[in-house]
Amino acid sequence: MKDRTVKLGRNDPCPCGSGLKYKKCCLGKSKPAPNDLKSLYAKKYKIRLKQAADIQGIREAGRLVIDTLDLVESEIRPGITTDEINTLVHDYTIKHGAVPAPLNYRGFPKSVCVSVNEVICHGIPGERVLKDGDIVNVDITSILNRYYADANKTFFVGTPGSKARKIVKVAKKCLGLGMAMVKPGNTIGDIGWAIQNHAESKGCSVVREFVGHGVGFDFHEPPQIPHFGRKREGIRLIPGMVFTIEPMINLGEKELVILSDKWTAVTKDGSLSAQFEQTLVVTDYGYESLTPYEI
Repeated sequence: MKDRTVKLGRNDPCPCGSGLKYKKCCLGKSKPAPNDLKSLYAKKYKIRLKQAADIQGIREAGRLVIDTLDLVESEIRPGITTDEINTLVHDYTIKHGAVPAPLNYRGFPKSVCVSVNEVICHGIPGERVLKDGDIVNVDITSILNRYYADANKTFFVGTPGSKARKIVKVAKKCLGLGMAMVKPGNTIGDIGWAIQNHAESKGCSVVREFVGHGVGFDFHEPPQIPHFGRKREGIRLIPGMVFTIEPMINLGEKELVILSDKWTAVTKDGSLSAQFEQTLVVTDYGYESLTPYEI
């Protein structure tokens, strides 16, 4: 998706976090001192706001992540193994001077998560062979010059069936709707509400156990970004926040099971699951995707 900004309206919640409308609070006034907000969010929420140089570093890492996803997409076909996808990602990342963040993270044994069909997330690459009609999510996080960026896509393998087309379409739309809620003054709950409302309106469900997260200085930082929630609840968004939105959407029920490898999460009812993810920074008037691709 192209970089996007959204103008702050007079009737929008004030980005200072007062709970008042912008026109009744800070419209026409000088903005709160950036250092004051930085200190407040660090102390209250443990959120580390990013400065211009940090955002540029994450943007560069994000460009590598998207280039890697593009490479994977060009190689996805029936007959490829999930371990061959891991090799593609690992070699390309190292070749470009970066480090694959998942490798050895809390004991994860591979460089990328590859999740097929009923696997929701954290699929460990191995000997599984992709078949015609499968869907496969490839989740890439790269560390470049100490900065982290994180994105994923769900791909069709060969010719998709109607169920595969539906869940991928719904999951992709959920990401777009969640991203559209990102602007100063909105809340984390607004993001989750938009995603949950759409998924459930299409007869699908939202996974609760795994959420988006802050990223940039580390793999996972505050805040958590649930993909379900209520409007106007949760932490207010302010410029400099960097986080992922990565809704995991099931065609059936939301419940999951963790397999014996203690990583792989699968739908309890065996239904298909799809996911799309981007890393975003909140700007003065909206957001910029630091891992942009078309939704």
